[in-house]
Amino acid sequence: MNYYYNTQGICLMKIIAIIPARGGSKGVPGKNIRKLAGKPLIAHTIEQARNSDSINRLIVSTDDYRIASAAQEYGAEVIMRPADISGDNASSESALLHTVEHLKKTEGYTPDLLVLLQCTSPLMTADDIDGSVQILIEENADTALTVTSFHYFLWQKDKKGNLTGINHNKNKRLLRQQREQQFMETGAVYVMRTQGFKEAKHRFFGKTAMYITPPERCLEIDEPVDFKMAETLIAIQKEKLRQKSLPEHVAALIMDFDGVFTDNRVIVFEDGMEAVICNRSDGLGLSSLKRTGLPVLVLSTEKNPVVQARCKKLGIKFIQGLNDKLSVLKDWLKSNSLELKDVIYIGNDVNDLSCLQKAGCGVAVNDAHPQVKAIADIILSSPGGYGAIRELIDLIKQYWEDKKDAKGC
Repeated sequence: MNYYYNTQGICLMKIIAIIPARGGSKGVPGKNIRKLAGKPLIAHTIEQARNSDSINRLIVSTDDYRIASAAQEYGAEVIMRPADISGDNASSESALLHTVEHLKKTEGYTPDLLVLLQCTSPLMTADDIDGSVQILIEENADTALTVTSFHYFLWQKDKKGNLTGINHNKNKRLLRQQREQQFMETGAVYVMRTQGFKEAKHRFFGKTAMYITPPERCLEIDEPVDFKMAETLIAIQKEKLRQKSLPEHVAALIMDFDGVFTDNRVIVFEDGMEAVICNRSDGLGLSSLKRTGLPVLVLSTEKNPVVQARCKKLGIKFIQGLNDKLSVLKDWLKSNSLELKDVIYIGNDVNDLSCLQKAGCGVAVNDAHPQVKAIADIILSSPGGYGAIRELIDLIKQYWEDKKDAKGC
């Protein structure tokens, strides 16, 4: 528990996040509402602020009603700012001061801390926001910002036009580990004590603390090409977040059948026989997973022999015709000396809820029932029957590879 919360989890400080977002971007017109990974650029920052444990109020300061509409759609308050502090030369500080003064005048509200969030840094996370707030408090600082380690050589021309080193001596090229550590401002998060900011009118007054973020979260959107870079980095970031939901030790993969192996439809012939369509890429994925030795089991309420036929072809164990999946799963785990916390369970409908809740990691296919999605630790991008199992297996195998690389093996 952060110590600016009481024992009931109630924040003892008023901490407001302000996102300045004007509408007059020249480099990329309409930048702040241009789509990035399927949503407006500003939405990424709003979502992380809403996921933050430290922020208890979130406001977007803008002069553009399209930005205001997008901000409200994603859950932020909006304060419209006047044109004289919305031009090309307007500073973020002017937007902060206007917001603080507006809140004081209209509500009598003055926050203890201001958190300036730049929506042009879409890779920031809620952890970056909370970490920056926490470091300011822990170090009893007046201001704080996010930085990342910097180890590049900087150069400049002197008055004679000769190239000279800025952060190094060009005549004595030191190795990276021999040089004094330096940090680069990420442009994402800035925290300030409100009273000091109102007096200083800039973001770096008094003692300044830094919260160090990894380099892959350092990207500012200034040019169209930056959107393409951000798309790639966001995809990597999402994959890492999904991996964090997997059990530390993956001991078994348990799968529902209908709606996971299949698209949840059934083909009924005139004689009453039934058939389903399965995905070959799922089968290939399961074959590769079998070679790792990971126990795999299908649990199905379905009595139709198609379950048996598919599982036998793939060489995986199955139990079908069940009424209580969780009890059967617990018995199977006990007989194999395995624990629920180490199990991944993938399902799609309400009869999977108990297993999904108790498993170490509950996974939902993309077209799962809303109740299933609501409790799932991971929601796959693929629907059932369209490679969802393969997607999950690839995620598990990549998780193992990353862990192996982290250990230097």
